[in-house]
Amino acid sequence: MTLVGAGGLVPTLVGVLVLCGVSILVLTLAGVRERFASALAVLRGAIQLAVISFVLTGVITSPIWVGVALLVMFGVAVGTSTNRLGRSRRHLLAVLAGIGTGAGVSLVVVFATGALAPTPRYLLAIGGIIVGNSMGITTLSARRFLEAVDEHWDEVEGWLALGAQPIEATRSLARGSVHTALVPTIDQTKTTGLVTLPGAFVGAIFGGLPPFEAGRFQIVVLAAILASGAVAATLTVRLLGRVEQRPVREG
Repeated sequence: MTLVGAGGLVPTLVGVLVLCGVSILVLTLAGVRERFASALAVLRGAIQLAVISFVLTGVITSPIWVGVALLVMFGVAVGTSTNRLGRSRRHLLAVLAGIGTGAGVSLVVVFATGALAPTPRYLLAIGGIIVGNSMGITTLSARRFLEAVDEHWDEVEGWLALGAQPIEATRSLARGSVHTALVPTIDQTKTTGLVTLPGAFVGAIFGGLPPFEAGRFQIVVLAAILASGAVAATLTVRLLGRVEQRPVREG
């Protein structure tokens, strides 16, 4: 019986609602701001997944529509990351260059080396995963960098006063920010199969692939995520590194 069948839909809704309730209750008791944010994120995600499930039925075999879908994903990722940093032309261009370059490099390598067959199905699957993870890593690295510059502004200002270029004055902060942003992804990759079973691996098995083939697909995905994240974070932070005045803190 499928998940959306009469025997699967109701338990799914109940489970999701209870989990959202747990999240709201815990955050409320802890006095955390925006305690409904996680539940609203789940609701939004559910709606978007329902819509995209119908759309992908006719998209997944068409290279043109796959390209359109990836462009939409890329645009949403750039917009989301930019909003987290604070809307400005400078932030937008840095995020656009970072995510675009990171995802582009990884996709070219994956398909040029033959690690995955250049089919619309694989392009959509790994493209969406790479863009989504690059967005998260870019946001973490850029936010940490801007916070670090603000926290160490006296030090940065001192370097600038001594004649250092802005990119030199913030170099150590940039390196630390990139490292911090990559830690969760590196740890998840190191513990794959021991602590977690990644979604791509489980999904591939559920889709009918033998475990070995699913594992091969997953390791390609993990390597691509780390490569795209490294490029995206490094480039974004470098573009933001040319600071001549103290960054404005964002919420």
